[in-house]
Amino acid sequence: MHQIRLFFTALQFFTRLPIPRWVGFEAAWLNHASRYFPLVGVVVAAIAAATYALAALLFPAPVAAVLATAATVYATGAFHEDGFADMCDGFGGGLTGQRVLEIMKDSRIGAYGAIGIVCMLALKCVTLSLLPPAVAIAALFVAHPLSRLTSTALIWRLDYARDEGKAKPLAQKMSDAEFTIAATCALLPAVLCGWFGWLSWSALAASLLGASAAAYWLAQKCVKRIGGYTGDCLGAVQQVSEVVIYLCQLASLGHGAWR
Repeated sequence: MHQIRLFFTALQFFTRLPIPRWVGFEAAWLNHASRYFPLVGVVVAAIAAATYALAALLFPAPVAAVLATAATVYATGAFHEDGFADMCDGFGGGLTGQRVLEIMKDSRIGAYGAIGIVCMLALKCVTLSLLPPAVAIAALFVAHPLSRLTSTALIWRLDYARDEGKAKPLAQKMSDAEFTIAATCALLPAVLCGWFGWLSWSALAASLLGASAAAYWLAQKCVKRIGGYTGDCLGAVQQVSEVVIYLCQLASLGHGAWR
């Protein structure tokens, strides 16, 4: 029952979805709820997949991809997209670590953030629209949990860069056991997609390696620039990793422009 409460705590923190009243709330639960961050991704993926499947019955793939993406933005309150935009602004406009943190804390969006979020959302929608519908739906169930696992890895391995912040309640060091739970929640959907033949094993391996490489690259930038991570960094890692997974799935189909 405690584990169920931790999951609902994570769901409440990372999305706009309502949770049962019997769950209750204790601040201490937030310190351990990040283990279910990838499982929240499964819920978000289900919303996106259902939206895509229904929209595809009436509209072409590009429209279904945009509607599915919009559904995830609505479900999460643009939580991760906002973090990505803030990180673009901070890392693009800040010359010192302190200035980077100040810019990321500003609720206003700047040129780097606006350009970054437009390019990222456009790339996400275009990539999803170019995947066959069945592959796109399966890819959603891989990308959302796995991209959230890469964010969770920052909590597991890095230090929080602020004294206070929106991710501070989750910023306690994760134990290896907690990260194992997160990894299981993220990898199980990918394994099922490979087992049932919905996605190829080579494409899944490429997605895992690509997402890990993107997360590692961004994590190194975070350490170098601000000495750790913030909630905005978690959102940016999630968004970039998600897009990379879609790109890997698309590349595995061998439909390059020169072919």
